[in-house]
Amino acid sequence: MKKLDMKTKDLQQENIKKLQEIFPDVITEIMDENGNIRKGIDFDKLKQVLSDFLVEGSRERYGLNWVGKKEAILNASLPITKTLRPKKEESVNFENTKNIYIEGDNLEALKIIQESYLGKIKMIYIDPPYNTGKDFIYKDNFKKSRKEYEEEIGAVDEEGNKLFKNTESNGRYHSDWLSMMYPRLKIARNLLRDDGVIFISIDDNEVHNLRHVCDEIFGEENFVGEIVWLKKNAQNDADNIEKNHEYILVYKKTNDVLIYKTEYEIKEVFKDENELFYYIGAGITTGGAGGLLNARPNLGYSIYFNEKNGDFFAIDDYDKKLAKVSNDEKKVYKTRQDLIEKGYIVIRPPKKGVGLGCWTWALDKFNFEKNKILIKKTKNGYSILKKEFVNEKLIYSKDDKFYIKIMKKKPFKSFIDNIASSSGIKELNQLFNKKIFENPKNTAILKKYIKSIVSTNDLILDFFSGSATTAHAVMELNAEDGGNRQFIMVQLPEPIDPEKNKTAYDFVKDELGIETPTIAEIGKERIRRAGKKIKKDYLEKYEKELEKQKKEIEKLKNKLFSDETQTKVEEIEIKIKELEEKIEHIKNLDIGFRVYKVDTSNMKEIYYNPSELTQQQLTLFETNIKEDRNDEDLLTQVILDLGLELNLKIEEKEIKEKKIFFVEDNLLAAYFGESINEEIINEIIKRNPLRIVFRETAFKKDANRFNIEEQLKKALPNINDNDIVVL
Repeated sequence: MKKLDMKTKDLQQENIKKLQEIFPDVITEIMDENGNIRKGIDFDKLKQVLSDFLVEGSRERYGLNWVGKKEAILNASLPITKTLRPKKEESVNFENTKNIYIEGDNLEALKIIQESYLGKIKMIYIDPPYNTGKDFIYKDNFKKSRKEYEEEIGAVDEEGNKLFKNTESNGRYHSDWLSMMYPRLKIARNLLRDDGVIFISIDDNEVHNLRHVCDEIFGEENFVGEIVWLKKNAQNDADNIEKNHEYILVYKKTNDVLIYKTEYEIKEVFKDENELFYYIGAGITTGGAGGLLNARPNLGYSIYFNEKNGDFFAIDDYDKKLAKVSNDEKKVYKTRQDLIEKGYIVIRPPKKGVGLGCWTWALDKFNFEKNKILIKKTKNGYSILKKEFVNEKLIYSKDDKFYIKIMKKKPFKSFIDNIASSSGIKELNQLFNKKIFENPKNTAILKKYIKSIVSTNDLILDFFSGSATTAHAVMELNAEDGGNRQFIMVQLPEPIDPEKNKTAYDFVKDELGIETPTIAEIGKERIRRAGKKIKKDYLEKYEKELEKQKKEIEKLKNKLFSDETQTKVEEIEIKIKELEEKIEHIKNLDIGFRVYKVDTSNMKEIYYNPSELTQQQLTLFETNIKEDRNDEDLLTQVILDLGLELNLKIEEKEIKEKKIFFVEDNLLAAYFGESINEEIINEIIKRNPLRIVFRETAFKKDANRFNIEEQLKKALPNINDNDIVVL
């Protein structure tokens, strides 16, 4: 049986393994500070292998450096033994929801979930502290270079970690902010899918530094753009230039991702002579230098069109060599008089200023696909347009005409001026009936970007979640378009200052009944209230529309039968079916979330360092599990240790007051009882699990442990030694 690590991955050792695959001769063994033998890198050998590419010592190089950068880089890869503990009483629909809310330090939370969500997040949005000297609170223990930095703060949390504000009086004002951001962004990149994207809100205090850090972590080539958001409700209190904008930096993990916004356009649909439906598309001409015949002399053919019978075709009736240098139509073209005499008119590419124009289609393509061409008369002559054929099932009729809704993909503008930042405050006020948060983000702007990046079943992460605007936006977007997107929110339980935000403090303490008001409590309550409101509002909206359509269809059925009436009835029946599907989706809309809190490991210190105790001391410990931890706590840490996701379905089976947990049916079976009997083993075997976990102390003797292991392996052929684990 394999013993679980019950701690996060040591990314330094993981990187050494990767390096060993490429350069096995540079790997050696070293003894760490605890006397354990670990793999290490012989840098002298590595230098020899990479001698032409090393940048050492004082040699000049490009990059951003700050006091504490080395520690920040190291901090991203150091393992921790902390875990998450489920809080069902604070959750909504814990058993069925796919959404996650984590309360705790976000660096610790990211490390804890890293193995479970490695390469699985489609989009990350964060609104980190802007380092204004007022709102930057964190608990990282940065190494200080001077004694005064070690002693500058007197306030500590219950674990002894420093909590302080990064004011401009701090000599490491920018350095501490960068040291806070670097490891979090480093892990964030690991969590992104290869086609994943991160959006980061920031202001001008740190945008320049953030850009450098992100270039280093994500790669300068993966910088998508910088969006400027005009804040219409900015305060007019600046001494020099009014600060009425913020930035959103956008980075992708790899080049294999497209970012665009979707817009919808209603187009009238027509029928051609073959009963095929189409809408009128763009012309087959282009602007700019590429639209001149001088530049593209092979695309200047003439179209001969007979207005009486509708016949048309294209022919070369011009001098291509002369077309390269001349813009004189009479010299370049030789009109076919024989065709003119037969009733054809000639249509040539429209001129571009004084220059002759050209088509975008080649001559052969035009004649071969002429069924896709529409010649339309205009006041200045004729336009040559494309017919865009569509599926009949996608069209609808209105006022005896046919229409289709076309989705268009367009690039985002780098400037936002049509979404007021104050509307975020209004949204929150509607939920709480009071001003709870000073500057919450707007769901409209988040929905805009989520919709452009995230498919309807993807996962979104926000590890500076604040008032949980991102969660609100995800739920609302799912209600709008029938999606099933999921979210992971992470928020530090930052205390609310009763002097600076008395309204929020009193609300959490008096209305929610929580003795120590924190921002995390507001975030959780917002998700609860927003979820209920979204479900109620959309159900009312769709049910009202359904009732209207049902009344309309009854009116039509009472009319005299006609083809027109029958068509309208069929159209309304389609609408009714769509509305019924929408109502069903809203009824099942996931507005729940599982709450987890970052905490110390469930395991006692002896679990991690048994070699430090004598055999006599070891016998004094009846269990290596902390007394205040329950089975659900243990199951959560096991799930994380095995790299499984937190939102998997968990079933609890009880046999004579003994609990067995089954995760996602047969993905994992977990039993944490102090003793094992035949009934427990048989129940586990019945489920045919892929992995099994037991409490180590459940095996009274080694022989008992061996026999059960062999029994399970014999009954479950797909199970091997590594699939049966203990803690």
